[in-house]
Amino acid sequence: MGTVRDAVIVAAGLGTRMLPTSAYVPKELLPLVDLPVMHHLILEAKHAGCDRIHIITSPAKDFTPLQENLNATYAMYAKGNEHLNPLDGVEVFFHTQHEQKGLGHAIMMGKEAIAGPFLVLLGDNILTSNHASLTEFQASNVSKELVQLFEKHGQPSASVYNVGTDRVSNYGIISMDEGRIVSIVEKPSKEEAPSTYALCGRYVFAEDTFELLDHYSVEEYGELQSIALMKHWMDSGHLHAHVLSDSVSWYDSGLPFEWLKSQIDHALRRPEYAEELQAWLNERLA
Repeated sequence: MGTVRDAVIVAAGLGTRMLPTSAYVPKELLPLVDLPVMHHLILEAKHAGCDRIHIITSPAKDFTPLQENLNATYAMYAKGNEHLNPLDGVEVFFHTQHEQKGLGHAIMMGKEAIAGPFLVLLGDNILTSNHASLTEFQASNVSKELVQLFEKHGQPSASVYNVGTDRVSNYGIISMDEGRIVSIVEKPSKEEAPSTYALCGRYVFAEDTFELLDHYSVEEYGELQSIALMKHWMDSGHLHAHVLSDSVSWYDSGLPFEWLKSQIDHALRRPEYAEELQAWLNERLA
């Protein structure tokens, strides 16, 4: 079955819906109040037991100074903040996707450096139920629980989130049978949606992934290559659903209004900001 040591953070998207901001700052580096998305994701992957972090990037983005800058920062300000250092104890690898051809193609960029099953995190999605102050920060448990589900069954797994009826048309919506994902419908209407549970950007892919991606080639399937991969596992009853609880918040830095709501929601849950922000909002809305 193998141990999940590798985590792939897919951060090659152009972020066109966040322009012009994304022309200056990649959406994966935007801060959720005071901690960037990428910071959250690396800490989440570490918390899940991964010590090899692969960042899939694009020629338009330069994440390569990330390691040097962070190490320098924590060398200066480490006291009391050691728990926030995302690079302590991990190796970081950068892989460039030169053409935008979907999730499966992006993952293939790390093929030569990844061994065994691996965790996948979409680079613009934060999923967390932890809203403590920075001094008490705790990484999200979502990937850790997903890896534990994989270790239980030894088969691919995907996290799913209940988005409600009104939002199904924005996501890949799944149907389940006894804890397994049995179908995926891309952006269905309310009437066509098989459920209200959406794929939310967290996966554990099995060690046969690259062999299958070669078989279900990007030339034949295009951006739906990853869906063909998951359908292969679904057809054999091997794709398990990790259903997230209602306590988990889903924050998306790739959509302006969703990101604005995310900032407010997270800040209202943070103990150092909640009272003052609530008072300001009450006054502003009066």
